[in-house]
Amino acid sequence: MLNLKKIKHFLLDMDGTFYLGNNLIDGSLQFLSILKEYEKDFLFLTNNSSKNSSEYKKKLNSLGCIIEEDKIFTSGEATAIYLNKRKKGAKVYLLGTHLLEEEFLNKGFHLVKGKDERPDFVVLGFDTTLTYEKVWIACDFIRAGVEYIATHPDYNCPLEGGKYMPDTGAMIKMIEASTGKLPKIIGKPNKYIIEAIIEKYNLNKEEIAIVGDRLYTDIKLGINAGITSILVLSGETTKEMYEESNIKADYIFPSIKELGKAISTLGE
Repeated sequence: MLNLKKIKHFLLDMDGTFYLGNNLIDGSLQFLSILKEYEKDFLFLTNNSSKNSSEYKKKLNSLGCIIEEDKIFTSGEATAIYLNKRKKGAKVYLLGTHLLEEEFLNKGFHLVKGKDERPDFVVLGFDTTLTYEKVWIACDFIRAGVEYIATHPDYNCPLEGGKYMPDTGAMIKMIEASTGKLPKIIGKPNKYIIEAIIEKYNLNKEEIAIVGDRLYTDIKLGINAGITSILVLSGETTKEMYEESNIKADYIFPSIKELGKAISTLGE
């Protein structure tokens, strides 16, 4: 068993881990207070690239969690950091919302708007404004050999009431059907999102833990990136699902409330 005491930075998934829909999970705010008391830190981490940190700050603030934007990190920001390392100020054909466009513009990228200017990269995000024309142009560029990147691989985005909406992974399948090509994926469960976090916040990988409710994104990220993984059973994954899965976490707790209690006993 790994030593939980060595963890100084907790990467927190949001929906299913910190809140469900528009309601905080019991003990969420207390958990952040415990981290502060024991001189540990946190960062909210999400695969959803349709929103930026400013929008997530508004949601968290509305739930009574008052934090700054710097405490929120999205797969969209991770993708921008990754691409800036590849080619600073690159030309990007972006399939994304206006909030993701803002993220890329703020990072110094030039956004290609039509088919007449060849980009350095095609980037597929969670684009709730997706049109047939956008898909067509992207497919033409990808067939022509432009490097293809996706922010994250989730097939569906969960909604309240047990409903879902198609997410980036579903769009990846559509583009694959047309072009025969798959993108490099930056977000969970791939290690690139952790590399981007380490670069931005200057963290030590051995002191990081991912806390989440999904085996194939959150816990798989821990395995792929070589960081500690903590599964909470407050969202998607049940105890039965975990027992049947070959993806195993380093720690399991009913929720972050119990994780907080465990942290508070480390110094005893």
